Amino acid sequence: MAQVSAGVDPARSAVFAPLSDVGRAELVERRLQDAITSGVLHDGERLPSESQLGRRLGVAVVTAREALEALRDAGLIQTRRGRDGGSFVTFDPETARRFTDERIRALSRVELRDASTHYSAIAGMAAELAADRAGEEDVRGLRELVEQEDLSSEGGARRAVARFQLEVAALSQSPRLVREELRLQAEIGSLIWLGLREPDNRARSRAARVAELDAIGAADTEAARAVAVRRIAGGVEWLLDEKSRLEVAAESAEQSAPSPR
Repeated sequence: MAQVSAGVDPARSAVFAPLSDVGRAELVERRLQDAITSGVLHDGERLPSESQLGRRLGVAVVTAREALEALRDAGLIQTRRGRDGGSFVTFDPETARRFTDERIRALSRVELRDASTHYSAIAGMAAELAADRAGEEDVRGLRELVEQEDLSSEGGARRAVARFQLEVAALSQSPRLVREELRLQAEIGSLIWLGLREPDNRARSRAARVAELDAIGAADTEAARAVAVRRIAGGVEWLLDEKSRLEVAAESAEQSAPSPR
């Protein structure tokens, strides 16, 4: 059976995984911002307390507090006082889209392609080892998860992809690959899988996961690796196209803006 607990949501686990570069409020802010704008953290959801957040991310309480203050100023969370108080997600589609677009435009094409190379290497090796090491029960368990996926929304599709990626890493029987998959999901997963906002891409993504699963079940290591790499590359190519679209739109808006007198 697949090795990730049925009660675990890998996308959420990635959000609260320890940071490798500790002590920076900006990293905590970006991690939570990505999770909110991508729908992994839901509107109205209560976040961990400052002390809990610091402990889970491996940062000081003051660092977690600064990140939450920045998210509050950005309108992504609100804080309520009292017995049932805390910090709660305030998801607004327009605000989320604006933050996501700004993040895409801020990243260079070199950074995005480098991220694709790195993630492809990890996902490809995980799929190859899974095809070599997974048993029939493992494959059957993973197939059941794929069949139960909810692709009706972008958030649901993201969670389905995150879970599949982590399950395959678990089937590789390499703890290091599992940890690296989790880290990459937290760092760039919200961007690489941004194309899942489009229903057609959700369907194509599921078909690719089924093809990868079939290759793992057939113990075809080469095919499993190839499909995994193509899935990552496809996500990044969509992202690069979206970056170009945003840049063209920004340039057009700038040209059409009235010039100062």
